[in-house]
Amino acid sequence: MTSGNQTSVVEFILLGLSSQPNMQVILFVVFLLCYIVSLTGNVIIIWISWVSHRLHTPMYFFLSNLSFLDIWYTSSIVPKMLVNFLSAKKSISYGGCFSQLFIHLSLGGTECYILLVMAYDRYAAICSPLQYTNLMHPVLCIKMAAGSWMGGFINSIIHTGFALRLPFCGPNIIKHFFCEVPSVLELACMDVSLNKTVIFFCVILVVIVPFFLIIVTYVYIISNILKIATAHGRKKAFSTCASHIIVVILFYGTIIFIYMRPGQIHVVNEDKMATLFYSVITPMLNPLIYTLRNKDVKGALVETIKKKTVAQGI
Repeated sequence: MTSGNQTSVVEFILLGLSSQPNMQVILFVVFLLCYIVSLTGNVIIIWISWVSHRLHTPMYFFLSNLSFLDIWYTSSIVPKMLVNFLSAKKSISYGGCFSQLFIHLSLGGTECYILLVMAYDRYAAICSPLQYTNLMHPVLCIKMAAGSWMGGFINSIIHTGFALRLPFCGPNIIKHFFCEVPSVLELACMDVSLNKTVIFFCVILVVIVPFFLIIVTYVYIISNILKIATAHGRKKAFSTCASHIIVVILFYGTIIFIYMRPGQIHVVNEDKMATLFYSVITPMLNPLIYTLRNKDVKGALVETIKKKTVAQGI
């Protein structure tokens, strides 16, 4: 602690996932493996989307954005969490805490918008197949991706700016495994009603509105799929959307659970598990979901590996 006009806290203590010493090494190994799988899977998605010409489509352009985002999303949390598992003092500096908060909010907001853009891409492909190329032209795809990143950045600037104005003059123990906004606000030495109001309205704009639009989009998509004459055609159309639907449910479901409950209904362990799911587990599962359920990605992987093998053989 040091004296100052705005804050006397120079570091925060993260309680983490468990206070039991014998669990720390086990958790370290589990989350190290999760992190490796997440990085490997997302790097493969980006790489295969870049090198395979068959995947040079809007769908895989947005999927590459999602994978790039997920690499940094999970990296904003897991490395520090791994260090703390093996540290006696599970601390994070004041600046490090707010940097983590800013990056996590920025990438989380971006993912909300990227998933909405991906839903629109599926809508254009299934509901207007003859006009798909004109609708999803490269310039529009770049603008939509850039808009998603900008939206996430603005969301983070707002929350971080309102949080930084708060004084932190005493308690410095965060009941979480990283610096998430609600957990940090609990330590402020002044009323945080304004911050909570800002969170509520931003969640509506960044989470609820995109989620609602995704639902509306899929109502149109499903109604068009049901009009397809052949069972094979309907199955093929559904398969192009299944992976995205699974990812949307996993990601939005846990975020809504965290941020849209009444203010007093918060159980620390439940909040930790839900946050862990959308911040660490979902980025790890995304590439697995898209590769295991997607024939194009699996086919492109096999084709690229064969070409590399033949080239090395020559």
